[in-house]
Amino acid sequence: MTAAAVGLSHSPLIGKNDPAPEVLARVAEAVTSAREFVRAYDPELVVLYAPDHYNGFFYKEMPPFCLATEAHAVGDFGTAAGPLSVDTAAAKALAQGVLDRGVDLTVSARMTVDHGFAQPLEVLFGGIDQVPVVPVFVNGVATPLGPVGRIRALGTAIGEAAAELDRRVLFLASGGLSHDPPVPVLDGAPPRVADALIEGRPPTPEQRARGEERVVQAGRDYVAGSTAMIPINPDWDNRLLDHLEKGELAEFDSWTVQDMARQGGGSAHEVRAWIAAFASLAAASGTYEMTSRFYEAIPAWIAGFAVATAKGR
Repeated sequence: MTAAAVGLSHSPLIGKNDPAPEVLARVAEAVTSAREFVRAYDPELVVLYAPDHYNGFFYKEMPPFCLATEAHAVGDFGTAAGPLSVDTAAAKALAQGVLDRGVDLTVSARMTVDHGFAQPLEVLFGGIDQVPVVPVFVNGVATPLGPVGRIRALGTAIGEAAAELDRRVLFLASGGLSHDPPVPVLDGAPPRVADALIEGRPPTPEQRARGEERVVQAGRDYVAGSTAMIPINPDWDNRLLDHLEKGELAEFDSWTVQDMARQGGGSAHEVRAWIAAFASLAAASGTYEMTSRFYEAIPAWIAGFAVATAKGR
């Protein structure tokens, strides 16, 4: 088996609240390079690690991670709605392989996903249904959050199980890096908001539009400096990328939930998807080489935005 990995930040503000043209040009160059990397590798299966933003997972049941044997996208922030091309047989094999390796894994036979999953599939493959995929939800916003070491264990177990499939597998991570967008929290929420976070009642089109406009306005306020959101932290972001590049994945086991949020913002835990993907690559390949790395702090997108590619040796 051969294996490769791509890490790609996402943002709901792309195309809605963009930075200066020269920044967009640098991002476009990095994304084009990642597309070419994927095209050359020609994966037979994509294992996609991504978070959710209270569109598919809610406090009524909130797993730390969950693998889908079927999934559909809600179509938020301009991304496509509809079914993903989930490889159900591969998904079931990976789920069993993870459980056999002693990692408790939730499985969904009908997962709902949002732009965190849809955007990387659209950016790299041209659509949400263009490549066989196994979606893996990684909780990055809903407290309480477990130790980072468990995410690394999940990625390792999936990588080992994927190696038994004898296919070209791409481990794709979506999210991060440091960012602190206006995501609702359950603690202290008013009853109406708390009920929505627990029960997960789908918003009306009008409610979704208003919510998306609030996020766009938050990005504008962030650029203007009129916000209490935690700043993007390039030092923290690049320390994470350094560990990933050097294969120092065990270093993440000492990262605490509290310190990650303090340094990287409330949604910095989306980097758990990156840790899982690179742990999968390491487990499937033994060693790997990061072949490209791009990073830029982009306040207009409320994101420390990164793109990285890697292949097994």
